[in-house]
Amino acid sequence: MDMHGTTIIGMHYKGHTAICGDGQVTLGDTILKGKAIKIRRIFNGQVIIGFAGATADAFSLLEKFEEKLNANKGNLRKSAIELAKDWRHDKVLRRLEAMLIAGDKDGILLISGVGDVLEADDNIIAIGSGGNYALAAARALVSKTKLSAKEIVTEAILIASEICIYTNNNYIVEEI
Repeated sequence: MDMHGTTIIGMHYKGHTAICGDGQVTLGDTILKGKAIKIRRIFNGQVIIGFAGATADAFSLLEKFEEKLNANKGNLRKSAIELAKDWRHDKVLRRLEAMLIAGDKDGILLISGVGDVLEADDNIIAIGSGGNYALAAARALVSKTKLSAKEIVTEAILIASEICIYTNNNYIVEEI
C-alpha cells in the first residue's frame, strides 16, 4: 500500500523562514492519524525542518541531518550537501523514501529523495501529496497580499486541505 498524507510548505520571505505541515497520515484510502507532527526545530532551535515520506525513513534522515549540522557548526547548505552526498553513496540511506525541507534565518532548501539539494528561485518549497496545491496557493498569496511568511504558509496549508484529500487542516507552523 502507498503511504500518503503529508503536505509541507516552506518559504524564506522578508527576512523570515517559515515551514508549515499538516497532520494527516494516510495509508491507501484510510486516514491513520490526523495530528502527526512533521515539523521540528533542531540545532538549538536555529533550524526548522519538515519531512515527508515513510516515517521511519524521515526520522533516520532527520538524525543524519542533525549530525551534519553539528559537525558543520550549523551551516545549513554545507550540511545539506554532505547529507545529499551520503544519501547518494550509502547503500542504506539510498533506500530511504523521504524528503526534507530545511530552513534557517538565511534561507530554505529542499533535500530530495534522490540526494539533490535544491533552492527554489522564489524561495518557496513544498513537498508531499498536497505540496503542489500549497505551493500554488503560497505563490498567489505572495503576489497579491502583504501577509508574513508564517501567515502565507499557514494559509497555503489551509487552502491545500480544501482541495487535497491527503491533506488536513491540523497544522504545525514554525518560524525563524
